Amino acid sequence: MKKKFSVLIKNKIKKFNKKITVESDKSISHRSLLLASQCIGLTNIFNILESEDVINTIICLKKLGVKIIKKNKKYMVFGNGLGSFRKPKNNFLYAGNSGTLARLLIPIIGTQSNLKIKISGDKSLNKRDMKRIVEPLSKIGCTFYPKNKTTLPLTIQGTDLPLAQKHFETIGSAQVKSAILFAALNTPGTTKIQVKKISRNHTENLLSALNADIKIKKNGKGDLISLKGQKSLFGFNIEIPGDPSSAAPFIALTLLTNNSKLVIKNINCNPTRLGFIKILKKMNANIKIKNFKKKSNELIGDIIIKSSNLRPINCPKKLVPSAIDEFPLLFVISSLTKGVSKFSGIKELRHKESDRIKNMEYGLNKIGIKTKSTLDSIKIFGKPNIKIKQKLKINSKEDHRLAVAFFCMGQLLGGQIQIHDFQTVNTSFSKFLFIMKKIGARYEVKK
Repeated sequence: MKKKFSVLIKNKIKKFNKKITVESDKSISHRSLLLASQCIGLTNIFNILESEDVINTIICLKKLGVKIIKKNKKYMVFGNGLGSFRKPKNNFLYAGNSGTLARLLIPIIGTQSNLKIKISGDKSLNKRDMKRIVEPLSKIGCTFYPKNKTTLPLTIQGTDLPLAQKHFETIGSAQVKSAILFAALNTPGTTKIQVKKISRNHTENLLSALNADIKIKKNGKGDLISLKGQKSLFGFNIEIPGDPSSAAPFIALTLLTNNSKLVIKNINCNPTRLGFIKILKKMNANIKIKNFKKKSNELIGDIIIKSSNLRPINCPKKLVPSAIDEFPLLFVISSLTKGVSKFSGIKELRHKESDRIKNMEYGLNKIGIKTKSTLDSIKIFGKPNIKIKQKLKINSKEDHRLAVAFFCMGQLLGGQIQIHDFQTVNTSFSKFLFIMKKIGARYEVKK
């Protein structure tokens, strides 16, 4: 059981001029471990994110018979090739809070006929929609129990005859795309995915770096991804860059704190992850990226941010998939920017760890920010000079992005905000409070 705690903020952050690094990219940490488990031989992973979500991935893989050793700051994964998982004790795995772990591990299990495994998560994950992967994986030949259930806990029965298919990914979900690709690795023949909306492409980048038989072609409908299955992959070395989602709260605080400057080193600058920065630049943010380099097909750079006089935005829908995790922060920034900001095409936010449109709106309204929303959009009426007049209690709803967004709100406004269940931030960013202290954030931890 995780120890619960809340964070109380009473005072605004003061101006700062700092250089920091943030924790490693969660998406690439998960994918590196899972792919290493399907390779032959030793994989060395440097600078892995040691958050609860990623630790749960390591625990699940060990239970499936994968040898993983930590040596200094390096994780060594000894892979036995495709289809090499063994039955775990009690045929049960726990995915914690991680939608990525659940959705990317299920397809690997689903192409092994000797496995019938029950997967469950925490209270939050057990509410999340798994239909988006159950449908394509059922088409391949996996069986799910209980029938017609589309939330965890679910039991997955692997198939000995997975069928290569053509799939259509229309919602802009990197997890759905990756789930199909992970199943395709151990499926004979060529699996195809017609992708309508751009989403993060770390799986494709890693598979290309591993010399998998993967091809990506642009066509009139978007991208057509083809992967020829059952090709042996071999162990690799990778150093995980900083996570742009973990950089986002520090970017937000710098932009809205007068006379401040921040340099964030070695951040993953994959174009599919820079929507937050692109949206902020349209809001007149002073953000530059320098010192670009490429590692394991991923672009890495240093982000330089200076305080800015922001303006409201009508956010382009095409930028939504590449900023999907940062919208709670964008709502906070818009709340403190004069004018009306509008975000549409964001209904995916209702299917995250919590309904992020509803829960952000509730918290912002409590502070005194006016909002209007539909299933797929929100309007925020910014009030840069708003003051918190009485102590506010915010429930994180066990959603780390909500907790971080309201933490930033508290730092920018002062007044008293107490955020309950703040321990949820450890699922993705265990050093969040420690790094916040480095730039001068002031808060009290209440056990």
